[in-house]
Amino acid sequence: MNGNAAEKKYNKWIIILSVAIPVVVALLFGVNLRKLGYDVKPLSFLPPIYAAINGLTAIVLVVSVMAVRRGKQKLHENLMKFAIFLSVCFLAMYVAYHMTSDSTKFGGEGVIRYVYYFILITHILLSVIIIPFVLITYVRAITGSFERHRKLARITYPLWLYVAVTGVVVYLMISPYYAH
Repeated sequence: MNGNAAEKKYNKWIIILSVAIPVVVALLFGVNLRKLGYDVKPLSFLPPIYAAINGLTAIVLVVSVMAVRRGKQKLHENLMKFAIFLSVCFLAMYVAYHMTSDSTKFGGEGVIRYVYYFILITHILLSVIIIPFVLITYVRAITGSFERHRKLARITYPLWLYVAVTGVVVYLMISPYYAH
């Protein structure tokens, strides 16, 4: 079975996950367990942890690209699996935080407010767009379609890196406004 044929068996899952993840996150983002009457403590300790996970993801992505450029394919593969794992951990913590805590409003004024919202909006949009890119890029690698994997990775990598780095930037910009 060639790479293209092998990839086709994953297409249904790529589509399902690419739609389901953002929809479920959006739905859960709107659910606040405390407002629904559940006696849960706000998970206010999570934002610096998931921001650090975003930072670690960015580092892992850069090191992974350096590894593959040096011919260390197995290290690259393991680092990419770790980057996907980190992204899943981030997502779980992000949703858990927002299900137990009130949203924090950005308090900056003037130009910095526009900068913050530009970074936030591009971060959110690209975090949704990156899902199928990561999944397709990964499937191309595991099915042995390495040339097609490399071509798509040239797009996936900078987008994913942008999402990871801007996740940290958004946290740093809004962290002074968290209620303590």
